[in-house]
Amino acid sequence: MSRLILLRHGQSQWNLENRFTGWVDVDLTAEGEAQARRGGELIAEAGFRPAVMFTSVLTRAKRTGALALSSAGLKDVPVIEDWRLNERHYGGLTGLDKAETALKHGEDQVKIWRRSYDIPPPPLEPGSEWDFAGDPRYAGQAIPDTESLKTTLDRVLPYWNEAIAPRLKAGEDVLIAAHGNSLRAIVKHLFDVPDDRIVGVEIPTGNPLDIDLDADLKPVSARYLDAGRATALPAIS
Repeated sequence: MSRLILLRHGQSQWNLENRFTGWVDVDLTAEGEAQARRGGELIAEAGFRPAVMFTSVLTRAKRTGALALSSAGLKDVPVIEDWRLNERHYGGLTGLDKAETALKHGEDQVKIWRRSYDIPPPPLEPGSEWDFAGDPRYAGQAIPDTESLKTTLDRVLPYWNEAIAPRLKAGEDVLIAAHGNSLRAIVKHLFDVPDDRIVGVEIPTGNPLDIDLDADLKPVSARYLDAGRATALPAIS
């Protein structure tokens, strides 16, 4: 049996400002830093010592993971970064205020863009302020101009199978510090959550989700380490 902890990054500056963030590389707020440190304390209290931490290439996830490892006394844990664990790309919504966007397009339309499984927002215009085509972190990659949760899963799952699952199958414990939608993609895969139900799964910021996996990487048990900030988990079959 192996153990997996999923840790969503702490509050970011654009979380605080209620803006669509996606791939924009914003930092944590002071509250987000505190959430990350508390996550590390909970990880230590749970006796969890990962063999490796996987994270995205975005600062808010990387710093959350680093702060958590530091407060857990686990600074020596190796870290692997990959863009495929990035947050969902919000396309043409990137950078916009969520409330203002709802006023402009209607709450129902924005809800579809945010919460449907397979309907992405409008694509990001090439050459716009938030065009990531020239970012060296994505050199040589066919990066998207918008994503739904489904297409986020389409890039996360191959990386899971290629890099993360083999470590777990070898009996290693793994920490993943990433984002709400890339982690929901992993939860959907592990718990076999139906398309129409995954949209209702929320992962709290900075609250480690501790999952025991069997030899086939099927969940045996799952719990949030901060029970007071827990949300409903998918059923274990």
